[in-house]
Amino acid sequence: MKTRFWQLLSTLLLTLAILPGSASAAGYTQTKYPIVLVHGLFGFDKLGPVEYFYGVPDALRSGGAQVYVTTVSAANSTEVRGEQLLSQVRQILAATGAAKVNLIGHSHGGPTARYVASVRPDLVASVTSVAGVNKGSKVADILSGAIPNTSGALGNALASLIGILSGNKGLPQNAGASLASLSTAGSLAFNSRHPQGIPTSACGEGAYQVQGVYYFSWSGAQPYTNVLDVGDPALAAISLAFGGVKNDGLVSSCSSHLGKVIRDDYAMNHLDEVNQFVGIVNLFETNPVTVFRQQANRLQGLGL
Repeated sequence: MKTRFWQLLSTLLLTLAILPGSASAAGYTQTKYPIVLVHGLFGFDKLGPVEYFYGVPDALRSGGAQVYVTTVSAANSTEVRGEQLLSQVRQILAATGAAKVNLIGHSHGGPTARYVASVRPDLVASVTSVAGVNKGSKVADILSGAIPNTSGALGNALASLIGILSGNKGLPQNAGASLASLSTAGSLAFNSRHPQGIPTSACGEGAYQVQGVYYFSWSGAQPYTNVLDVGDPALAAISLAFGGVKNDGLVSSCSSHLGKVIRDDYAMNHLDEVNQFVGIVNLFETNPVTVFRQQANRLQGLGL
């Protein structure tokens, strides 16, 4: 009887391991169209050995996905960044022969990806917004209203330094324009021109599909998650600007909503969402790399 039990258990485990939906199965993240990652404000593709989407590209590729990490201005308006992204999307399509791409943008990368989908929906299969600033940020409101010209110059200098260190020094930087885009007023103006996937209610879901493009979003809602993460104290302090409204330290949960909301309450902060700082995240929440893999598998299920 005992031998029979272990035979049945072994068979069950083997069956689970080879199921198509298994996270360990080959092809779990293999989407029809390439996945294109888009960084946020003061972001980069890679800074020395440190990736912005830390560990995410390799994890997606390990399951079969074609992954491209783009670089746009570390600080500039959504439209400027969007045109830069569109140029890179065209290059990716030319190199791969694919008809479309799946865009995944973090923070300001969310609206940047939305811009491309709005002006060229024929080139985009899906947009996934990770803590995207889709309805503005109170932090940007405060900074855009309070920053003097000297601080704006410091922002430009920081963005330029990031460009130099990441090997992308030719991109134009404009910290003031980025804050204007990320403010509530700037976001609402952008949404009036590019409304696809934006919820019409204060904290609801938007259209799941517009002009053939699928829209998704997810975000965190816990500014302080790991005592070893050097960025957590700052995010916890900044989160006070939201007056108790659920947020990840820089973006409110409701502002992050776009299209189908996967979750807006992961126990992650704004850096955790891209597995930063260098993988030091909440040990008691789903790993952010896993969330990216799950999204790739979701896109695969839709034939994207």
